[in-house]
Amino acid sequence: MLFRSIVEAVKAIAPSFGAILLEDIAAPRCFEIEDRLKAELDIPVFHDDQHGTAVVVLAGLINGLKITGKRTEDLRVVLVGAGAAGLACARILLNFGVRHIIGFDRFGAIYEGRTEGMSPGLEWFAGQSNREGFRGSIGEALVGADLFLGLSRPRVVTAEEIARMAPDAMVFALANPEPEIMPDLVRGIARIVATGRSDFPNQINNVLCFPGLFRGALDVAALEISEEMKIAAARAIAETIPDDQLSDDYILPSVFNPEVPTRVAKAVADEIGRAHV
Repeated sequence: MLFRSIVEAVKAIAPSFGAILLEDIAAPRCFEIEDRLKAELDIPVFHDDQHGTAVVVLAGLINGLKITGKRTEDLRVVLVGAGAAGLACARILLNFGVRHIIGFDRFGAIYEGRTEGMSPGLEWFAGQSNREGFRGSIGEALVGADLFLGLSRPRVVTAEEIARMAPDAMVFALANPEPEIMPDLVRGIARIVATGRSDFPNQINNVLCFPGLFRGALDVAALEISEEMKIAAARAIAETIPDDQLSDDYILPSVFNPEVPTRVAKAVADEIGRAHV
């Protein structure tokens, strides 16, 4: 009933808008609502909790790779939290060229053939990740990993487990208000640490994405927000920081940086132009 109510309400107001931003709709309903609206509307529909998070995570990773010198295709990622944001992050990372991801939800490791707690979104993810069929714990998966990406709940990993990651490890612990591990506990252990909080360096905040992304889409009357547009937005966010200013504690621009929405809008509009050449 709620699903139909949201869809019908958005369809009713859509003729007055150039794009629709969805917010605070939990999985799995968010996938169904977004897919239905994309199919029935001729304007972009963008669920910020999913795709805004994914874009800014990728922006942080792009600059993290510059600092650590690691290659996208070699990166080993442990993803904890396979809800709306987690699956969107997985999708954008895979589209960017990341090959090795092991994901976890409350039932444990996600792998092809698992039956417990599966959904269409998790079935898709299981088919795209964990090629070796890993079924162990988060701590075991972290051994030798390059990136811990948390979109789950507080205190799911320990400093000892992070210490077993590869050299120059990156930790993106995004649970709010308390992250999966507090930055102070892994300072000097992980090379780069990011959270969703404003009181620590490297805040991953969706506001870096959606104003500019929508501006660019509206400027060229886009009909949808494609994966290529999201990656273009991530690159634009990352490139707002000159390479010579990057540091372990400065991989993402401030949310108050006025260049960000302008750069993102141009990158998104340019990507749409390339797609139609």
